[in-house]
Amino acid sequence: MLDRVTGKPVWPIVERPVPASDVPGERASPTQPFPSKPPAFDRQGITEDDLIDFTPQLRAEALEIFKRYRTGPIFTPPSIEGPGPNDRKGTIELPGSVGGANWTGAAFDPETGMLFVPSMTNPFVANLIPGDPKETNLRYRASTRELISGPRGLPLVKPPYGRITALDLNRGELKWMVPNGDGPRFHPELNALNLPPLGQAVRAAPLVTKSLLFVTEGDQISTRTPTNGGGKKIRAYEKATGKVVWEYAMDAGSTGTLMTYMHNGRQFIVIAIGGATHPAEFLAFSLP
Repeated sequence: MLDRVTGKPVWPIVERPVPASDVPGERASPTQPFPSKPPAFDRQGITEDDLIDFTPQLRAEALEIFKRYRTGPIFTPPSIEGPGPNDRKGTIELPGSVGGANWTGAAFDPETGMLFVPSMTNPFVANLIPGDPKETNLRYRASTRELISGPRGLPLVKPPYGRITALDLNRGELKWMVPNGDGPRFHPELNALNLPPLGQAVRAAPLVTKSLLFVTEGDQISTRTPTNGGGKKIRAYEKATGKVVWEYAMDAGSTGTLMTYMHNGRQFIVIAIGGATHPAEFLAFSLP
């Protein structure tokens, strides 16, 4: 949060110690800047406490995956991927370079000073491998930079996997957070648990109006959406509480952000949708 006239931070930004690099010859900055307000709108960094725990077996399997990687708080640097089957496979970053918020952006309500941020909790592996002297003079280079899955096709970490966070920018405080969509609650391993919505891992697109907040579920075709991610619904939320007041299942998920316009005194909301099995098109919604 910066003052738009002066460029100065609205709330203090402080330098804090962060993990060092363990890559030979690499020196990472010993500190990084942390905004004191508002709070983070998604998880930052990963520990054992973040791992999926719907059942003891799923928890144990997630822990076995987790132990193969370097992990820690935000700004934990990428690490070397060893060649052997029991070697460490890099660093797990959370939310990761393809998680968190992304190109679909956020929505700001100037009347209330509220910022609504859709985001995706999507762990990502940042790994390095030795550079091939025939191709580069770098000692190490980036490897696959892969998304990481959890046990039995489920996510590695606890829900929500897609969320909407409302931040009060007048106070720099969290107002509310709700899952955006069902997520894997009906997966065969979870179906009998009767779970609430877990949040869909999607590129969600927001639009705030005078009365409501509209948020979509992005299609699986959207860039680097995780396996079993993506969705087809659009929802209207109460701005003050995050309560769903309307939802509609489209033929495909969104592939862009929402827009709105007035025509002959009637307000319309338009969204681009499309997918691997559905041609690109625009949908327009309005009240009767």
